[in-house]
Amino acid sequence: MNYKNLAEMFEASSVRFSNRPAFAWYDAHNQLHEKSYGDLYRDATYLARALVALGVESREHVGLLSDNRYEWMVADWAVIFCGAADVPRGADITDSEITYILSHAQIKILFLENEKLFERIQNLRHSLPLLKSVIVMDPGARENPEFTRMQDLIIRGADLPPESVEERVAQIRPEHLFTLIYTSGTTGAPKGVMLTHANMCSQISRMPFVPRPGDRILSILPVWHIFERVFEMIAIAGGACTYYTNVRNLREDLKRVKPSFMASAPRLWESIYSGIQSNVQKASGFTRFLFRSAIFLAREVRGGIRFLRGGELDLRGRNPLISFVRALWTLFKIVCLMLPFAVLDFLVLRKIRAATGGHLRGSVSGGGALPLHIDTFFNDIGIPVLEGYGMTETSPVIAVRTWKSLVPGTVGPLYPDTHIRIVDPASGARVFDSQNPKVGRGKKGEIHVRGPQVMAGYFKNPEATAGVLSDGWLNTGDLGMMTFNNCLKITGRSKETIVLMGGENVEPTPIESRLLQSAFIDQVMVVGQDRKTLGALIVPNRSAFDNEEYERIVASMEAQATIRKEVQSLINAESGFKSFERVVVFSLVPGPFVVGDELTAKLSLKRHRIAEKHAELIESMYS
Repeated sequence: MNYKNLAEMFEASSVRFSNRPAFAWYDAHNQLHEKSYGDLYRDATYLARALVALGVESREHVGLLSDNRYEWMVADWAVIFCGAADVPRGADITDSEITYILSHAQIKILFLENEKLFERIQNLRHSLPLLKSVIVMDPGARENPEFTRMQDLIIRGADLPPESVEERVAQIRPEHLFTLIYTSGTTGAPKGVMLTHANMCSQISRMPFVPRPGDRILSILPVWHIFERVFEMIAIAGGACTYYTNVRNLREDLKRVKPSFMASAPRLWESIYSGIQSNVQKASGFTRFLFRSAIFLAREVRGGIRFLRGGELDLRGRNPLISFVRALWTLFKIVCLMLPFAVLDFLVLRKIRAATGGHLRGSVSGGGALPLHIDTFFNDIGIPVLEGYGMTETSPVIAVRTWKSLVPGTVGPLYPDTHIRIVDPASGARVFDSQNPKVGRGKKGEIHVRGPQVMAGYFKNPEATAGVLSDGWLNTGDLGMMTFNNCLKITGRSKETIVLMGGENVEPTPIESRLLQSAFIDQVMVVGQDRKTLGALIVPNRSAFDNEEYERIVASMEAQATIRKEVQSLINAESGFKSFERVVVFSLVPGPFVVGDELTAKLSLKRHRIAEKHAELIESMYS
């Protein structure tokens, strides 16, 4: 269904699903708490009335600093009902990010998760001259004249006239902002991504799979991230119930919630995969034999079925005759192996699926590339992982797999009404255009996207906006290709930002600049795209090692230990780096980066050339 704005969508859901649970969570005593769609709509409208009375204006920006909780959703929808836009961030936000974001977004009203976060804000109050009112969301917060409790505002709003909010909702236009999300960056200032009601409504109305009433959605990703946020809004549109969990309780909540869907990051699946493999290694020889046999049969049967359905990665185009012969052989194998597969699936793989609750119809993985062996493993054992691709600037989905187009190694077909061009980053020549999809498949280049999900721009930053947006086309900075089975495959990044497996965005330049302060390091390039942690290729400084030859320095255990100590002393919390920004592994390069090959004339790193030239060194570093 098409909606003009998000308020209209939520109002429709509150009427259709009034008595159904919308959000649920387990408390510290393992007691389940549920809030219905009617509860959420009532609390949000009451809070919106109080916000209007407090002075929140249409199209104003309202700050929202909190991790996942029911009160977050109430505040989010209340801001939307006011015709305003929220500026969300998690409770782990740094002090420098708080002062920059709240000042840049001109925040006057600020929601905070709890009193602990309020104390941090109080210490920064001298840097926030625009901030007038602070609202604490935690129901357990004590009365304090320096902030307002959200529950008190909801009670106050119950006695205020509904017309104040109804008038605001009627004035919301599709092009109005519903949120302003600041991207995480470690170089330069964060950029505020302006997303409109039209952006988000386009995502909801075009979602190829919509949760149904009675479905259970398990939420573990930060709700302020646009990926998790769009998933929760799709759940609201479909009448499903979202259950909040965390890493500590995930295993238990998977079993007691028995989710139908969940949004996830690659790190989650790698963690589950590692746990499975670890348990298998500890098991008896017979159990290991059963497990390996079950995996083999699952790969042959389910992988074979995928091939017959056109779901095997195809980068070159298949010969019809070869495909026909292979299809006959695949069909023969499936028929022969189906019975033993069914037995071992029941005895072995069913128990693995039970660890996810046994009712998981699918999980959408985003925020980084899913390793192919993990991707195929879970899809083979009967847990559909529907990997997607997008970015905050595209609300976020650009492409996503569906059950009909489940091709491991890709991020699926393009989202409906989304157009992409794949452009040679060196020449600017267009090598693929989705409006003429039969030409250019299998050719790699930079992905440019246009569609209803593309952002309005960066807030108060026309230079940055012009740097990525031109004539409605957004340069994603990612490299990819369209496969011959019409799915998008991501192959790397043309811009410098590194996205770790957990979805964290890391700018490598500040880390590299810090490492170059060492007398023992001459050149360095940070790597880690789609890895769990950062690594670095380091060219040692020969003069610091008595002008020894590079090969002898690289082979020296003493040199390795010296540089390891340097890396650890330079990149740590004390020097201002977050945990995921630390360089965990490194390799010494047996020779300097060369101008014209690995360096530009301005001595800038040619990152993709270096990564390509030293691919084996990078792989050995992580292995």
